[in-house]
Amino acid sequence: MNTLNSLSTAGRQLLSRRGFLSQTGTSLGSIALASLLQQDRLLAGPAPRIDPARPHAPRQPHFDAKAKNVVVIFCAGGCSQLETFDYKPELTKRDGTPLKGGPAVTFQGPAGNLARPQYDFKPYGETGKMVSDMVPHMGELVDDISFIHTLTSKSNTHGPAENFLSTGFVLDGFPSIGAWVTYGLGSESQDLPAFVAIPDPRGVPQASVNNWGPGFLPAVFQGTPFSASNPIQNLQAPKSFAGAKDLAARDLLKFINEDHLERHPGDGNLAARIASYELAARMQLSVPKISDLTSETPETLKAYGADSPNEIKAGYAKNCILARRLLENGVRFVQLFNGAYASAGRLNWDGHSKLKEQYDVHGEIMDQPSAALFKDLKQRGLLEETLVVWCTEFGRMPMFQKGAKGRDHNPLGFTAWLGGAGIKPGVSYGETDELGFKAVENVSSVHDLNATILHLLGMDHEQLTFQHNGLDRRLTDVHGHVIDEILT
Repeated sequence: MNTLNSLSTAGRQLLSRRGFLSQTGTSLGSIALASLLQQDRLLAGPAPRIDPARPHAPRQPHFDAKAKNVVVIFCAGGCSQLETFDYKPELTKRDGTPLKGGPAVTFQGPAGNLARPQYDFKPYGETGKMVSDMVPHMGELVDDISFIHTLTSKSNTHGPAENFLSTGFVLDGFPSIGAWVTYGLGSESQDLPAFVAIPDPRGVPQASVNNWGPGFLPAVFQGTPFSASNPIQNLQAPKSFAGAKDLAARDLLKFINEDHLERHPGDGNLAARIASYELAARMQLSVPKISDLTSETPETLKAYGADSPNEIKAGYAKNCILARRLLENGVRFVQLFNGAYASAGRLNWDGHSKLKEQYDVHGEIMDQPSAALFKDLKQRGLLEETLVVWCTEFGRMPMFQKGAKGRDHNPLGFTAWLGGAGIKPGVSYGETDELGFKAVENVSSVHDLNATILHLLGMDHEQLTFQHNGLDRRLTDVHGHVIDEILT
């Protein structure tokens, strides 16, 4: 009886007029708060729903996107900000003098005296932005792009710094930005990989597959590496299996796969594996066509430098054309590498000694094709929905290394630039000190750069997560903010 009375009393309290009005009021407030949070894009969203049978199917972003796809031009080896885009006349004035209060020892050893930029700078465009003579073709882009002069990294070592740039972490095992993007958004193309990595004609960067790996994301989101001169290996069927035999074998395999899937409903891994095989089959037709540049006009080949007698420049130029063709055909994320594995500057931008001599070589290879890609995207109207990013893993010191005419690694302040969809043209954001040694105004991190890229694609970097080992992991770890000052 006491129990019944207690329940009855609890029921009367729950349904009392005062309790009803109180709970209704707080409920309405909660609904209003949720609405406001959603309006301001501050409400956490669910992880993307992935159909294992169609893992690259297009998915809706968190909010309206400015860009549909991305091409990242990654200069491996640590391209010097002082020889490209960060103009420092004070460094010229103090050439040959010690850096007061600077480090006595840097990454590779004792520091020498301050050294002037190895190229002259001049103003370009209506903005009058000062750009190095090493990259005159890129200088022509200044009115269309935004510079970030104050990037910082967590590492001064190539491999970890490349990891940090591409994955947000210095350690191995984390997903690359291209994998995150295709996990979040899928792809507009179902006959080509969602994410393509195009290695430099001279080889692959030091961090290699970490730059385009899936980390702990499903393997289907990793990048597919191939270039204009080195297409995907083992893509074609044996000649003895061509024609009707090949078609019959595909039909039989499709029948067996569908039957096996019906007998194992709900097996996501099986569905994903079959989807991967089917994409590979479609790529047998699409990749050779997309890699065949014979349909390009002589004018286009010349504009990119693909007709250059310099075989490496011509190869990189063809890779730039391939990047454009991939974007035209709906590939979501293209990572285009300029520079190969670590070799003390011979094959990449790691200018520890004879920097001027090495950069004369690398600048010739990188400048014209990269600028032509940007101009071609603009001319074809693709820049309205494509984000172009030029970056490197860290910069270089304002002083030469002792006994060498080259600059050591510098993660304290370096430059990247962005152009295209959603980017405010003709902007220079942040400043390094008067010698270009470290970022001092609007200091930014690689996490900020990646957060900005995701934002332009319509994704909140704090909401794009994947649970791994009990943690909701994300590209920007627990850091990062969008650099609004460079956005339209």
